Amino acid sequence: MADMNDHSKPRDAGMPPRTGHWKLIGPGIVAAATGVGAGDLVATLIAGSRFGYALLWAAVIGCIVKIALAEGAARYHLATGTTMLDGWRSLGRWTSWYFGIYILIWGFVYGATAMSATALPLAALFPFLPLWGWAIISGLVCAGFVWANKYEVFESTMKVLIGLMFLIVVGVALLVVPDVGAALTGLIPTVPPGATIYTLGLIGGVGGTITMAAYGYWVNAKGWRSPAWMGVMRLDNRVSYAVTGIFVIAMLVIGAEMLYSAQIALSSGDRGLLDLDEVLRDRFGPIVSKLFLIGFCATALSSILGVWHGVSLLFADFWRNHVKGEVADTREGLDRTPAFRFFIFWLTIPPMVLLAFGRPFALVVLYGALGAFFMPFLALTLIWLLNSSRVPKEWRSGWLSNGLLGIAAALFVVLCLNEIWGLLS
Repeated sequence: MADMNDHSKPRDAGMPPRTGHWKLIGPGIVAAATGVGAGDLVATLIAGSRFGYALLWAAVIGCIVKIALAEGAARYHLATGTTMLDGWRSLGRWTSWYFGIYILIWGFVYGATAMSATALPLAALFPFLPLWGWAIISGLVCAGFVWANKYEVFESTMKVLIGLMFLIVVGVALLVVPDVGAALTGLIPTVPPGATIYTLGLIGGVGGTITMAAYGYWVNAKGWRSPAWMGVMRLDNRVSYAVTGIFVIAMLVIGAEMLYSAQIALSSGDRGLLDLDEVLRDRFGPIVSKLFLIGFCATALSSILGVWHGVSLLFADFWRNHVKGEVADTREGLDRTPAFRFFIFWLTIPPMVLLAFGRPFALVVLYGALGAFFMPFLALTLIWLLNSSRVPKEWRSGWLSNGLLGIAAALFVVLCLNEIWGLLS
């Protein structure tokens, strides 16, 4: 019989240990690290550089919203013994059509975006290769790593990456000496003139999109497959997104202290982080600058690894259970299926065409439109599913969960409409 104090191996659907729950934390860290990419860092930096500490409260609210969303997705997995894909399908075949089209287009465009983001710090640290060369290498290496390794190795690697990015970014935030009084004032909800969309984006944009739906798969891969693990999952989720919240706040502090006061503007997109690297080099010297680039690289790598693993699990489940119609009592072994490996290929090889030729306008518009609908789709369907008879009564949403998911749904609907308006105009 396995030792109940051995936390290194996935467990079956039995009872969790009575103590040592902190040692089990992992899937939430994977989800949180995957959700915070280079684009999120730039968005938070720009918020700090334009509005100082005024939107600090929005970063805190954003963390709470993501805790509610991730908890809802994982609770559905544990309470029903099924997955979010099964829940969506029970709402109608249209959900499968939407998800199938979305995940293929999203994966194609995101693959190029993620590889490019990972290449930026690598090209700055090691300039002997061009940007496209590092992009291709990063994609191939991450694909090979996910293809070859089991969940346990993947989780351990993600923990190292988030630990590295957390220590470096929080260390830089302390180095710039934050204004504690101004930061405390920033916890009072206010929206400066012209900051409405930045505020909504900061609340809703940091911490993941489609990867939120992958959290339940990582929970299952850890060996948590019954309601007995609900308390462990909630601890895992809250601690992980609290760490993410501190990380995001640290980026806002850096933007407020180094950019807002000096009125320094960043380049658009992920290249804005290279602008910050130059500012850090001028103020603190090359060592701090190099460390920041390493943290930037860890952030980008954690996103690419998390997407290559988590979204491939989603696709493999979608293909096996919703396209081929195979009935499976467990999602165990999805990472060894041809569909899982196909999607790793889909994320890595075809997007390399976009690295060379740029992103076609029509594809960008379709990607933006479908992506804008996903987070409202996730939030609204979670409310629907978690208050229905599909979930045992004791695990349905209460007033707090419904309230937070309702806020998330309203927020994402507004952001969706704004995205659609931007595409049309």
